[in-house]
Amino acid sequence: MSLHVAIPEPTSKDPAYNQRSLPQYIGAIRSAGALATVIPLHERQDRVARLLAGVQGVLLPGSGYDLDPQAYGETRVPACNDPDADRAAVDELLMQDAFNLRKPILAICYGVQALNVWRNGSLIQDLASAGKTEVNHRSGREVVEAHAVRLEPGSRLAAIAAGSSEIQVNSSHHQALRSPGDNLRVTAVCPVDGVIEGVELDSADHFVLGVQWHPERTYTISSLSRGIFSAFVQAASRWHLKPAEEPAVRF
Repeated sequence: MSLHVAIPEPTSKDPAYNQRSLPQYIGAIRSAGALATVIPLHERQDRVARLLAGVQGVLLPGSGYDLDPQAYGETRVPACNDPDADRAAVDELLMQDAFNLRKPILAICYGVQALNVWRNGSLIQDLASAGKTEVNHRSGREVVEAHAVRLEPGSRLAAIAAGSSEIQVNSSHHQALRSPGDNLRVTAVCPVDGVIEGVELDSADHFVLGVQWHPERTYTISSLSRGIFSAFVQAASRWHLKPAEEPAVRF
């Protein structure tokens, strides 16, 4: 039976962004051996629930929008982009399903920020405004190696990187995690300015991995990027073989 991974449309307001970014995620998922189930952002909740019943993992992609700072108890600063309420609502449905049933999650850029806030963490609304100017975290899609990332020994990311303690990543974000959410372990940071670049759920049997960079953009040329998607799909395969579990209680 084929493996299926749910991925929400990146935005509800920018078709050009979706058309540019979605094929990369779908291609990376397929290269790792799974099929993408794209979740439209304007579907009814019951329809989304039916789609989720047929998937074994959840991928939360990037977005050109920002989370509403009210979600983590802050007032919006001028540099914070508009929120996308429809994307936020669908993300919450996907995360609730994944945590209840322990489905694997891979969260990328905006996706890891959404995961962190959903787990009661907070964000830096704008790195430049916060004085994080030593590294250009907004170098964009054309720069393959924007800056270094230091990996925590013993983490999933370090294992995927074959034990490497430091890697080079692309970068296309102006926000970042400030405080990690419940049971999220920081496993990657930028060594120059300390910006959090990766988190993992502190659980041996529930694969939840979030990265601030974009491995879907480099999976054709980077063994690390391919390894991230491969580890995620392998976790989805193992989940598919598990017997049904009782839903877990959200923290």
